Amino acid sequence: MKRRKVSYLIISMILLICWQAGQVQGQQEPNFSQYMFYGLVNNPGVAGNENAVCLTGANRMQWTGFGKEDGVHVAPRTYFVAGSLPIRVLRGGVGLVIMQDALGYEKTIGVKIGYAHQRNMGLGRLGIGAQIEFNNRSIDFAKLRPNEDLDPLLQGLSSESDMLIDFSLGLFYRVPDNYYIGISGLHLVQTKGKPISNESTDSGVRMKLDRTFFITGGYEYTFRGNPDFELLPSAIIETNLSTIQAEVNATIRYKETVWLGGGYRWNESVILLIGLQYKDFKIGYSYDINVSKLSLPVFGGSHEIMLNYCFRLELDRGRRSYKNTRFL
Repeated sequence: MKRRKVSYLIISMILLICWQAGQVQGQQEPNFSQYMFYGLVNNPGVAGNENAVCLTGANRMQWTGFGKEDGVHVAPRTYFVAGSLPIRVLRGGVGLVIMQDALGYEKTIGVKIGYAHQRNMGLGRLGIGAQIEFNNRSIDFAKLRPNEDLDPLLQGLSSESDMLIDFSLGLFYRVPDNYYIGISGLHLVQTKGKPISNESTDSGVRMKLDRTFFITGGYEYTFRGNPDFELLPSAIIETNLSTIQAEVNATIRYKETVWLGGGYRWNESVILLIGLQYKDFKIGYSYDINVSKLSLPVFGGSHEIMLNYCFRLELDRGRRSYKNTRFL
């Protein structure tokens, strides 16, 4: 009974924060509608938490109604592959994330490598993780179309790129088949690149990583009258301490095989979710219907496809010896 009260309290607090924070938005980190499957992307404390080897890949095409300009998609497009491996001798797990995030003529290719110490606490496991990030960011200034033909900041600039190295920390606590909650900070050093200069003067403009914090939480509720069905609500809050973005989702899962649900990202979109699990594979799809002031067509929203593969390791199975009764 105490466990259920604690889990209800945690989820209620998360939803309350989402309601209070939902009036402002706009972040540097990419949005994901199926974030509940992408824990390692935003929180290094997830690595090794489930004693399973997991590989996840996703492709998100945001605001497809914008189309292309000069052969380039002007709307955000994000791809990533993430992997997590528990390592018993390290008492935790290691994680790797490779991501490409493009917005118009700006592109970031990032690699995140991290470790999380996992320890039993109460009825669940607490992951304490750290991560180093390598981000190669590039901007093609030559393709920008300024309002003024002779913009002094753009004269002499073509394609510029820089390597930004930063660090992240995260905590993740999970009670199996019950609830999880996580908090993390990305780009904590808030690295800045070298000044971007043109032919005549030092513009003082630098590429930069914004310090960003995440709070995530989710709960699993099995219907007593029909245990084949489960309700899975979840929420995520993202902030760089100047703007906040919040999202809530809920899905109904049948026999841990098929799920269907929806969600809402404050002041931006209504989200539709569907997925299927077959043995160790999961495939999911989400579609975001834009409700902001972008005036996109109904079918010009955001598509996201997810593929996940996990298999558990028998970490508690040690060496076994057998004795022949003839030699006792």
